[in-house]
Amino acid sequence: MNSAFEDCISECLRCALACETCASSCLNEQDVQMMADCIKLDRDCADMCVLAAKLMARGSSLAAEICRICAEACRACGNECGKHEAEHCQKCSEACLSCAKACDAIAA
Repeated sequence: MNSAFEDCISECLRCALACETCASSCLNEQDVQMMADCIKLDRDCADMCVLAAKLMARGSSLAAEICRICAEACRACGNECGKHEAEHCQKCSEACLSCAKACDAIAA
């Protein structure tokens, strides 16, 4: 497996974990309704990241296209999480935007 895939797989898995943590933490916030978009994007992004990591790991011919879509999901989630002050949202935003860059590199 090439090192670009290995780096991107690591970013995707780190991002998926950050998103799952963020979604669970958002559910514990006082105003859960205010966090609804964040939670939805967290869940979509986590699923996309896990799928992208799996496809890269198996050397799928679909990996680059899934990485392109994953980068979109990561940017959307990172931008939404970045709007919230909670530490879990800020950490998630950073992981998402970092993952988007790694996925863009694979998709290119």
